[in-house]
Amino acid sequence: MTAALYGLVLAGGRSSRMGQDKAALEYHGRAQLARAFGLLEKLVARAFVSVRPDQTGDPLRARFAQIVDVADGTEGPAAGIRAAQLAHPEAAWLVLACDLPWLDIATLQHLIARRDPARMATAFRSQHDGLPEPLCAIYEPAAAAALAQFLATGRNCPRKLLINSDTLLLDQPNVKALDNVNTPQELAAALAQVDGNDSGAAPRELRVQYFALLREQAGRRDESVSTRAATARELFAELTARHHFTLTPEHLKVAVNAEFSDWSQPLKAGDTVVFIPPVAGG
Repeated sequence: MTAALYGLVLAGGRSSRMGQDKAALEYHGRAQLARAFGLLEKLVARAFVSVRPDQTGDPLRARFAQIVDVADGTEGPAAGIRAAQLAHPEAAWLVLACDLPWLDIATLQHLIARRDPARMATAFRSQHDGLPEPLCAIYEPAAAAALAQFLATGRNCPRKLLINSDTLLLDQPNVKALDNVNTPQELAAALAQVDGNDSGAAPRELRVQYFALLREQAGRRDESVSTRAATARELFAELTARHHFTLTPEHLKVAVNAEFSDWSQPLKAGDTVVFIPPVAGG
């Protein structure tokens, strides 16, 4: 039986290189922690924020269900993962860093759709070095024993755990989704890029049509939407957050203005976009 999938946003870091709390940094008009939690909670049975014992009363973190690091000397992301496994050993965990300003819901859907419960973990392959990305990954219940043994040897790097374990590695559908920001210089560059993207795309009016399961979940055949989404993939991610679609782009075809299209095709005002499940009934 496949274990239920829970979500954990890691927000216990000390942000020493940044010099300020990374969880509270705002991109797209929201604190990073709130944005990450908002993406995750739509896709899992239960979602939590990982915190250190001294962070439980922090106003930002106190807004969310928390799992507190176990006081056993373990530090860093491994402490949060270990505490979650101890709190709910029956669950698989989608572990997510809070400092990923370009993460999108389509990337998380891609990970979940390709999850292999028979493996110890499912993770993305880094765009930079080809190694596992441990902070946007699914850890199955069997990973708890492996992590405990790993920590007992004095090691605490989740990436090395995945390298030396039965991990399914996936290519990232969005090459920037897992890029993080760790220093003031990187922050300035990221804010300039995010602000430029946000301000450069004026809202456009589109017509969207749904079929089969999507129509049932949206509760309508079609709708007009005002969106800054640049592509069909971004639009579908936005609509998934609104209607809680359970299908991913990999399960669908997309048509723009009555012609089958690529998910990366740019959208323009007045376009009609149709998302088509494998069997488009009714």
